Amino acid sequence: MSKIKPSKGAPYARILGVGGYRPTRVVPNEVILEKIDSSDEWIRSRSGIATRHWASPEETVAAMSVEASGKAIADAGIDPEQIGAVIVSTVSHFKQTPAVATEIADKIGAGKPAAFDISAGCAGFGYGLTLAKGMIVEGSAEYVLVIGVERLSDLTDLEDRATAFLFGDGAGAVVVGPSDEPHIGPSVWGSEGDKSETIKQTVPWNEFHGGDVSKLPLNEQGEIKFPAITQEGQAVFRWAVFEMAKVAQQALDAAGISADDLDVFIPHQANMRIIDSMVKTLKLPEHVTVARDVETTGNTSAASIPLAMERLLATGKAKSGDTALVIGFGAGLVYAATVVTLP
Repeated sequence: MSKIKPSKGAPYARILGVGGYRPTRVVPNEVILEKIDSSDEWIRSRSGIATRHWASPEETVAAMSVEASGKAIADAGIDPEQIGAVIVSTVSHFKQTPAVATEIADKIGAGKPAAFDISAGCAGFGYGLTLAKGMIVEGSAEYVLVIGVERLSDLTDLEDRATAFLFGDGAGAVVVGPSDEPHIGPSVWGSEGDKSETIKQTVPWNEFHGGDVSKLPLNEQGEIKFPAITQEGQAVFRWAVFEMAKVAQQALDAAGISADDLDVFIPHQANMRIIDSMVKTLKLPEHVTVARDVETTGNTSAASIPLAMERLLATGKAKSGDTALVIGFGAGLVYAATVVTLP
């Protein structure tokens, strides 16, 4: 017989507060067109994106996260000292160590919480939400701060016609806490590593350290290009449209609800065509509010779902207590979907 005392947490978990931060600089498609041979009409028709936000040097991954976190904590009505864990999903924090989560935890006055970063691309918010739920139910933390944050402008090749217009910067955060009722459904998550080459970093970091620099890509001025995100657009589009609609349906089934029971749909803000195709495949009723934040925010990877959630609530297009389906998907290829009650 085990001598270990069983852990005991809350019966369930829920999102208690949400906050977002978008950099002050708004970048229209005209700026992107300075480097690529395209048009505003082409960009809008292919992606639905009209503008995106790019961070200034002062708007670091940590600084944007602190701003979003402060809003989420205030929205949740708790003190920072009550945060027992900080989870940050990002692919654009350029220090391998320490985790940026530790810096954020200190700057928001959270005391000495568990703090760590995860790398799950555009599914990172869903991964973090699942981990937070587990911590609360298991009893290792009472309140968990989950942050999705990116400075993808640092990883954008402005000369790449296929991706230059896609990416934006920003941070979104939620506070997850205890609940007497289930307000975060079962997670449907996974990966398809055989497709990992469809979205990737162009050059691994080690190529800049003792590698053959003659093989590194050059820009129009003949200078070595900084690593950027590249993708096989058509392959990713097909995967997202056909496979992720199945995952979204599985999340609905796991939560025991149908599309008719939904109030809100918040997919990863990757591409308007993908969003519209998923809505059609899932046969979502007209009463379901669909997040289309990608038009003015671009693809912010792990930050896109909490940013879209925050905007829907702030504009009154969604309200507290609404039932929402959230799904993230991206590099890996990885995915995560669940049904939640909005804070």
